[in-house]
Amino acid sequence: MRDDYAAAYRALYQRHWWWQAREAVLVGEIGGNAPAGGWGRILDVGCGDALFFDELERFGDVWGVESDASLVSEAGPYRSRVHIGGFDASFAAREPFGLVLMLDVLEHMHDPVAALRRVRELLEPSGALLVTVPAFPMAWTRHDDINEHVVRYTRRSLVEVLRAAELDLRSSRYLFHWLFPVKLAVRAVEAMRPGQPAPASIPPRWLNRALWAVSRAEERLLGWTRLPFGTSLLAWCVPAERGGSLSRPRSAVARGSG
Repeated sequence: MRDDYAAAYRALYQRHWWWQAREAVLVGEIGGNAPAGGWGRILDVGCGDALFFDELERFGDVWGVESDASLVSEAGPYRSRVHIGGFDASFAAREPFGLVLMLDVLEHMHDPVAALRRVRELLEPSGALLVTVPAFPMAWTRHDDINEHVVRYTRRSLVEVLRAAELDLRSSRYLFHWLFPVKLAVRAVEAMRPGQPAPASIPPRWLNRALWAVSRAEERLLGWTRLPFGTSLLAWCVPAERGGSLSRPRSAVARGSG
C-alpha cells in the first residue's frame, strides 16, 4: 500500500461509505453463518490496525496478521493480538481457527495459492474461510493501481486458486452491483484522460450518506440474489475434503443480514 494511502486508511475505514457498507455486509454474513457454538477463534489476515476487531469480538476470540507495520498502532487496544509479518510459516498459531477472514487481501498477492494453503493448515476441520476480493478485470481503474492490486477476480478465477490450495467454494455472490457500471464509466474516462492515481477521499457528508444508503438498500433488496456482476466478490470456502454446507442456507442469511 502506498504511504499516502496508508496514512488515510483509518479515516477511510471509519467514515467512507464503501467501507461502512462492506462492514455491514460482513457482520451479517459472519453472524448469519455462525455455527451453533459460535466461531471460536477468528483470524483476520491483513487486519491493518485491527479496525474490524470491535465488531468481530461479538463472534469469537479474534487475532490478526498484518504484513505492513506502518498500519499498526503500537498504542492500539488490540496490538497484542496482531502479528506483524508475512502470512507464512513465521505466523505460528497455538490452536486452529474456526473462521479465517481474508478481506480484500488476495488481490495484493503474487502467490495467493501459498497463502490459501496456509489458511487451510490453520483451519479447524469444521472451520471456514470468508474472502472478499475486487471483481472483474474490466473494472480495473487507477484505484487498483494506487492499492497495488495484482488482479481483480471473477468467480471462476477465484475457484481456480481455491482448488489449487485444496479449498472448496461453498457459496459466493457479487456485491455493489450499482457500482459496476460506474466503474466501467470511470475506466473509459481514465483511458481518454491519462494521469496519476490519487488516494481515495471521503465525499461531502451528504453524498457520503447517500451512497451508503444506496448500497445498503441494494443489499436489502438484492442481497439474496445471484446477479452475475458487481465490483466485489464475497465467497465462503471450506477444506476440500469436507462435504456439506455452512450452517444456514445462503438465501436466509442474505435476507437477514444488516
